[in-house]
Amino acid sequence: MTDPQDALAIGIDIGGTKVAGGLIDPSGAVVDQVRRDTPHRTTEPKVVEDLIVEVVEDLRGRAASEVTAVGIGAAGFVAADRATVVFAPHLSWRHEPLRETLVQRLGTPVFVDNDANAACWAEYRFGNVQDESHVLMVNLGTGIGGAILVDGRIERGRFGIAGEFGHMQVVPGGHRCECGNRGCWEQYASGNALVREARSLVVSGSPLAHDLADAVGGDPLQLTGPMITEAARAGDPTAAELLSEVGTWLGTGLANLANAFDPSAFVIGGGVSAAGPLLLDPARDSFRRHLAGRGYRPEARIVQAALGNEAGFVGAADLARSAVAGTEQP
Repeated sequence: MTDPQDALAIGIDIGGTKVAGGLIDPSGAVVDQVRRDTPHRTTEPKVVEDLIVEVVEDLRGRAASEVTAVGIGAAGFVAADRATVVFAPHLSWRHEPLRETLVQRLGTPVFVDNDANAACWAEYRFGNVQDESHVLMVNLGTGIGGAILVDGRIERGRFGIAGEFGHMQVVPGGHRCECGNRGCWEQYASGNALVREARSLVVSGSPLAHDLADAVGGDPLQLTGPMITEAARAGDPTAAELLSEVGTWLGTGLANLANAFDPSAFVIGGGVSAAGPLLLDPARDSFRRHLAGRGYRPEARIVQAALGNEAGFVGAADLARSAVAGTEQP
């Protein structure tokens, strides 16, 4: 039998809009991958579970050798048992026994974790923070996910829910968040925030959004984050300004996190991070302006995730493989 540490594993990354999966070897290389879109705001957990099973079976059918484990990175609060999704703001899971359900359907060891924990682990094992001892991951996607890594160990907290940085309240009475509160950080520094602001300009008929409006035939609902990023890269000043605003909010939040955790590095992942310097340069400027004791303390590095959209399923697979092999640090 293949040593679990040397075997293939499957990682699944569940976001607000997609289920992405990868067949991952022990070096972190992606052997194959699959993606399915999730129905918008589905109220039936089984719909997403069916997609997960479909993706896993697809990938398992492509594997040249045994798949030793399946790791799930879910966008939500995952209990310390790494089995239950307690709450998912962008999905309909509430105390969902996801691991038990999937083990019954797949017949393979399954481990569930927060998607940002999985992405952080991938960056630590194979990406841009392999030499760092204290890392905070900030994933900018539909919302904001976060993770904490200290001395090679993911810090999940007493109840498994550590790292939910996106739900820090930064604007009292601000925009309503899907978590139920107002003014959460992810309402100002996420993909949803970027698209919301762009659409509001188009809806208002602002001449500043003329090019963005033309790109979608005047229909603001067709605007997406990647479209705004591409427009900024092509020289659209309004798109660049929108990304800069998100970056400024990002840097402000990172400064608050630095005061709380004093990390050696922040690694920024998720779809919005694809904007690179258009996002991260304003974030670094804002971070320096808002950091307490600036000028008298070491500054954490702010780096873009190396693994891009693959980080979630690469990390989920590696965590699952390590759990089966008994090598993951508790």
